[in-house]
Amino acid sequence: MTAYSELMAFARETTALEQVAGRNGWDQETFMPHGAADQRAEELAAMESMLHARRTDPRVGDWLAAAEAAEQGQVERAQLRHIRRSFDRANKVPAKLSSEIARVTSKAHRVWAEARQNDDFAGFAATVTEVVRLRREEAAALAVGGNLYDALLNDYEPGATEGEIAAMFDALRPRLVALRQAVLGKPAPKGLQGTFDDATQMKMARKVAKVFGYDMARGRVDKSVHPFTSGSGNDVRITTRTTPSDPFNCIYSTIHEVGHGAYEQNVDQAYLLTPIGGGVSMGVHESQSRIYENQLGRSRAFTGWLYDQMVEAYGDIGVADAGAFYAAVNTVHKGYIRTEADEVQYNLHIMLRFDLERGLIGGTLEVADLEEAWNARFVSDFGYAVDKASNGVLQDVHWSAGLFGYFPTYSLGNVYAGCLHQALRDAVPDLDAQLARGDTAEATSWLRESLQRHGGLYEPREVITRACGVEPSEAPLLDYLEAKFGALYGV
Repeated sequence: MTAYSELMAFARETTALEQVAGRNGWDQETFMPHGAADQRAEELAAMESMLHARRTDPRVGDWLAAAEAAEQGQVERAQLRHIRRSFDRANKVPAKLSSEIARVTSKAHRVWAEARQNDDFAGFAATVTEVVRLRREEAAALAVGGNLYDALLNDYEPGATEGEIAAMFDALRPRLVALRQAVLGKPAPKGLQGTFDDATQMKMARKVAKVFGYDMARGRVDKSVHPFTSGSGNDVRITTRTTPSDPFNCIYSTIHEVGHGAYEQNVDQAYLLTPIGGGVSMGVHESQSRIYENQLGRSRAFTGWLYDQMVEAYGDIGVADAGAFYAAVNTVHKGYIRTEADEVQYNLHIMLRFDLERGLIGGTLEVADLEEAWNARFVSDFGYAVDKASNGVLQDVHWSAGLFGYFPTYSLGNVYAGCLHQALRDAVPDLDAQLARGDTAEATSWLRESLQRHGGLYEPREVITRACGVEPSEAPLLDYLEAKFGALYGV
């Protein structure tokens, strides 16, 4: 065997074990018995310890050196790039620290869920303090004297920097704030009326998942506190949540996660269980979930089809016609929850989290001051006070899981989605006519062929540029938002 073939055989086994660990995480948030939390934490820590040993195995370094010295094709070079990045990263982080992060964050999930349910940040503070401490330690090991936040951000968006993200937010903020102020000064459209039972919501969730191309033979839709996607290749699972008074929460959480899930399902099968066999970055991943959810799922054309499905399922839903339904779907409203935020305000929620978490990692903000800092920033950005911790600092799962550096990729994904939507409109001129029939096949096929099938073959910005034909920028997203909501609200 060549060095490359030996390396890839080893990498496939490592990837398979990573999938098993991920499935344990999925089970933890869906069906795991409550009393199993401590045992699961130890199991995940043991799995992470084993994975860390594989990622740092000296043979990987030897195989890499030999394979990198030989002439390789495009796919092989991409595989080596990903393995090299993982190997170098893993060797900077002590095995004990890696295992401890897995153990603590597993336990932290249960503590966060209980604190959120009880609106008790004090009950979560000690745990998240420990998570922050461990992630600071990890960042210091990775950064080797460089920027701590950049070191963590690169786990989710390779090549991105704190400075670039801050510049992106500086470019987005003025036009977003101006649009929000103009829209919120207008009367809000009428919302849906009634109670929407859980079983029918889940039936509708599975229906829209299939409409957007999610392969139920290789996936499933379940419920969790916080919707998420898990897995890759031929086992990709998504979750959603239901609220009796708000069926949109379930429908659009599902479409959002289907965007993630379809990306993973549509990666070229030749890359299955290899380092390039999944989405290339969280920013690119988020571009798929956001274009599915917003530019397609919240379009006037698609909501016309969805209105008919809702009336068929529930009868009178409190709005008179498809036009009123479209307005209800796209209501710009005051609210606290990021995942329920409208398109105009969503990125402002991310900016808040970005500034707070880089303060936590950089040491300019301590956990003891986090809730107060969140509440003060929310008043400053949104103009009204947080009413309870579950609507504020406790609403997101990310910090309990140690996912510092993840939040900015949501806004980066929105920017990428704006660029992809512009290119998709050019490629599929009759897109609206198709969406009005509930037909997403050509749109999702374009995304599959232009982006999803490549997996990790290209770097993040490169795959977006190849799909769109131009370098990504904030302009298409801002233009889309101003056109859409300007028309909706007459501003």
